[in-house]
Amino acid sequence: MIQAKAYAAQTPETDLAPWEFERRDVGPHDVQIEIHYCGVCHSDLHQIKDEWFPGVFPMVPGHEIVGKVVQVGAHVKKFKAGDLAGVGCMVDSCQVCENCKDGLEQYCLEGNTQTYNNLDRSGVPTYGGYSNTIVVREEFVLSVSDKLPLAATAPLLCAGITTYSPLRHWKVGKGHKLAVLGLGGLGHMGVKFGVAFGAEVTVLSTSASKEQAAKDLGAHHFVVTSDPEQVKAVKGSFDFILDTVSAVHDMDLYLSLLRTNGTLINVGVPTEPYSVQPFSLLTGRRSMAGSGIGGIAETQEMLDFCAEYNIVSDIELIDIKDITASYARMLKGDVRYRFVIDMATL
Repeated sequence: MIQAKAYAAQTPETDLAPWEFERRDVGPHDVQIEIHYCGVCHSDLHQIKDEWFPGVFPMVPGHEIVGKVVQVGAHVKKFKAGDLAGVGCMVDSCQVCENCKDGLEQYCLEGNTQTYNNLDRSGVPTYGGYSNTIVVREEFVLSVSDKLPLAATAPLLCAGITTYSPLRHWKVGKGHKLAVLGLGGLGHMGVKFGVAFGAEVTVLSTSASKEQAAKDLGAHHFVVTSDPEQVKAVKGSFDFILDTVSAVHDMDLYLSLLRTNGTLINVGVPTEPYSVQPFSLLTGRRSMAGSGIGGIAETQEMLDFCAEYNIVSDIELIDIKDITASYARMLKGDVRYRFVIDMATL
């Protein structure tokens, strides 16, 4: 077994604190990565607090992982020691169901194995990237370019692919009017990708103070959704709305901003169910959809696209001892736009 150290939550009531545990030995198809940086996702906080479903404790969060390969199994073909590599939200799937064969491992019909807060296919708990090392089967390890700053690449493994995948699936691009609802870790990546794909991008936000930040990211327009006149001016105007908000919000209001045949795509996960009036969908044949992360091939495609077009997340690098304070700031929206832990501080 490989000795590892991390920050873990022992229960939903306790803060993260240092913890030592064991990773499995490197098997013939495994890759061991020395973790250099790990992004901080809002879902990390949801899960250590048991806000979505009962968790597996002790829990080591973190699924935006980048670092350097230190060991590979005898049958590994795509990686060697010294390569830069990443791990996202999942570390395994059945590999044989219809969805897995279609490159949609995130929708594995048997259920994919999450990077943390899950049991692997042998029943052993998985532990995430707030740690110094991780062992993952080759098929779920991603190649990371040395053209981009490594720390700012980490959030691409969740915030990046979570916004890239739906925009690609719905073929958002030139000629489309895209609204990005919320300007946080997910939203700022949605703006960057929407602009890169050629769409006319508008940021929808309750905070007027974020307008310049949205424009700095490349957004063409900004609408303060707490201003009735600004909202009225964009009624029925968007082809797509990428909804990144994880707080409860008025879905009927935002559906009314779609054109006929428009689609609102949910990628944020509020802790309470959505409430939607039927006529918000019937009027204008509007659609309300959802999207998870992306499959492994699509995630690699996204990383390669980012390397080609110089796209990374805007980050604030933190010491791991400041993680609890960073969670508090994240809840207040006091970060532009993603915290990333420097694992050298572990």
